Amino acid sequence: MSENDRIGTKEEVGNLNPGSRSLNLTVKVISKNPIREVVSRRDGTSHRVTEALVGDETGSILLTLWDDTIESVTDGDVVVVNNGYIRLFRGSMRLNIGRFGSLEASEEDIENVNTENNMSDKQYEQERRYSGYRQSYQSRGYGGRRNY
Repeated sequence: MSENDRIGTKEEVGNLNPGSRSLNLTVKVISKNPIREVVSRRDGTSHRVTEALVGDETGSILLTLWDDTIESVTDGDVVVVNNGYIRLFRGSMRLNIGRFGSLEASEEDIENVNTENNMSDKQYEQERRYSGYRQSYQSRGYGGRRNY
């Protein structure tokens, strides 16, 4: 079974959008940013995080790498992202692996990466997660306009 048969449909970086999910991509690692230490808001544990610029012939994007996955890629590697997804971070797209995805070395080679079409450079309007007290208060039927 070839690599393409195993991962199914393969997307191209230049076609990604903020709603992209279940992504299977083959990308080349261009560069990795310095590693940062962050503290989880959920449980207060410390984690290491960095971003790597990855891409193919159609475009490039920042791939977020956490803890153990940071060492699994180096500059120049070609990797397969299985079941990745796009998340907006401060209004720009980031490729994520998450707990249901995987990252593995590829047999394929990517000669040229289109860094001119950096998908992470484009800004998108980010939906607010919390709509605020007033809106949620009114949506539950408390307050607002009366119709009688």
